[in-house]
Amino acid sequence: MRIAADTAEMLLEAARAAKRSAYAPYSCFRVGAALLFKGGEVVAGCNVENSSYGLSICAERSAMAAAVSRGLILPEAVAVVGKSGVPCPPCGACRQFLSEFNADMYVVMEDECGFVCRTLSELLPMRFDLISGNGNKR
Repeated sequence: MRIAADTAEMLLEAARAAKRSAYAPYSCFRVGAALLFKGGEVVAGCNVENSSYGLSICAERSAMAAAVSRGLILPEAVAVVGKSGVPCPPCGACRQFLSEFNADMYVVMEDECGFVCRTLSELLPMRFDLISGNGNKR
């Protein structure tokens, strides 16, 4: 375990609360995410679907966009919940999006035993980034 159990459970509960607000009339797959920042501040978000599917936004990006609008840009952890008791890892787009802010943050997901935790770097090896040279510079 790489994150304290009480911290993980607090984040998962915040993600569950956000999931209740999800707008998912097309997939019926409701997702909530909660980001933890230094000092204990938590910012949550949910998925918001659109009939033009490409315009939908995942819970993780929703939460990070809300955090940025509050001046928070260095999350320490994110919890993601989908179907109860089943790990819901961030999709590839969310992994890349979140890695812009902290590639080493913890990712906490529910599972049948409670939760599982990985770093974002473990979930997204060889991420694209212009700063380290892993991308095209113009």
